[in-house]
Amino acid sequence: MKRRVAVIDSGVHAAHPHVNGVAGGIAIYPDGREDSDFTDRLGHGTAVAAAIREKAPEAEIFAVKIFHQSLTTQIESLVRAIEWSARNKMDWINLSLGTSNQGHEAVLREAVASAVQKGCCIVAAAEQEGTRWLPGALDGVTAVELDWDCPRDQYRTRQEEAGRLIYRASGFPRPIPGVPPERNLKGLSFAVANVTGLLAGTNPPGAPQQAEPLDASLMSETEPRRLRLRQGP
Repeated sequence: MKRRVAVIDSGVHAAHPHVNGVAGGIAIYPDGREDSDFTDRLGHGTAVAAAIREKAPEAEIFAVKIFHQSLTTQIESLVRAIEWSARNKMDWINLSLGTSNQGHEAVLREAVASAVQKGCCIVAAAEQEGTRWLPGALDGVTAVELDWDCPRDQYRTRQEEAGRLIYRASGFPRPIPGVPPERNLKGLSFAVANVTGLLAGTNPPGAPQQAEPLDASLMSETEPRRLRLRQGP
């Protein structure tokens, strides 16, 4: 069975050779409007989708566009995107984004709980360098930390004292020929995408395996590019 993966981001350029098409999608606006133009005009969502496609080539990717003019939006758009993904029976929801506004916790907790109850697995950024990212910090979310030393085709795990399993992965996206890695997009957003792709993959013979678990005391390097939700009223 093909996995259905929702990429909630800036849309996807479906014709990009690293994406190789999408199964569908939607654009959601802060005022509640929806339309069918999920084309990515910012580039971030396409790079995220490419990282997932690389590791889960048989997955059905759905572009859920909430970033339009910039990589910021209102919390209502994210909640509606999660709800849309759950209604449309996504197996995985990739959230290469986060908000540090703890005032949004209640509404995100409700959206996450509802989606998980419907069978969705949500992958998002964990706490990093003292910043508690939502919804990645919530129970029921597959939380991801950045690990620059982890190979791109693997992930690592550690277990918190409370028992929660944390995934760690490379922050590098799918390479672009002729573009040095240091000049490409990179960061926690792509660690999340790499984990989503690895977990959503069909795991054929010879598929990447989990790397050795890290010691819980190992600290990640600084995140060079942080993607935030605009702080709503």
